[in-house]
Amino acid sequence: MTLSTFDAISAITAHSAGLADAARGQLDAPVEHCPGWSVADLVWHVTGVHWFWATIADGPLTKPPSEESRAARPADDALVDGFTAQAAHLVHVLRDADQSAPAWTWAPWQSDVAFITRHQVQEAAVHHFDAAHAAGLGWTCDPAVAADAVDEFLHFSVASEDDEDEPPAGALDGPLSFRATDTGDAWTLTDSDRPGACHVERGVADGPVVEGSAADVLLWLYARLDLPHDVPDDLVARFRAHCFTD
Repeated sequence: MTLSTFDAISAITAHSAGLADAARGQLDAPVEHCPGWSVADLVWHVTGVHWFWATIADGPLTKPPSEESRAARPADDALVDGFTAQAAHLVHVLRDADQSAPAWTWAPWQSDVAFITRHQVQEAAVHHFDAAHAAGLGWTCDPAVAADAVDEFLHFSVASEDDEDEPPAGALDGPLSFRATDTGDAWTLTDSDRPGACHVERGVADGPVVEGSAADVLLWLYARLDLPHDVPDDLVARFRAHCFTD
């Protein structure tokens, strides 16, 4: 259930614009879910994320770019404009790139530009939420976009049988299911044959379920939002131990 390149780039564009709008005049506000960060720090972080992946996709590069080649952080009054310019550059690079071109990623089982394009949707969407939340503003995400981001998260950001380099995180001792009430999409995580890794399948299994709109499930996965669920606290903790967000 991968978004088209057009839809992914449209989502990156929209959420980057929303982040910039929310950040203006709010640079000193704290970001609740990024402890110790102000909105200014958030803007600079996402600017760096966009620079990093645009640099890789534009090559395309087979290794990460050196941080020494990145421009220094500007004064706060130039942060949002700099972010906007870098977001536009990322969109331009991804729009013109060959999505099948080999490129470095942190996912050894998908090393191409298409991975970058898909993953940057949730990077922009979740950090747009962070900025909007800090500014006391609303946030929305298209259900199809959010559902695809949930699918991508569960396949790529949870300890997987496909990545032999991930250290074992202990058993999930699931199953643990997720359901998007607005799109009808559902997923279930179970322990795989490889210790410490998870296997994801479509559908809901008998057992605990996290459910809400696709956007709310995405925010729950990123620990931005609490949702009513019947998942025991210890299973939530074990699930979180299996997750990583790069």
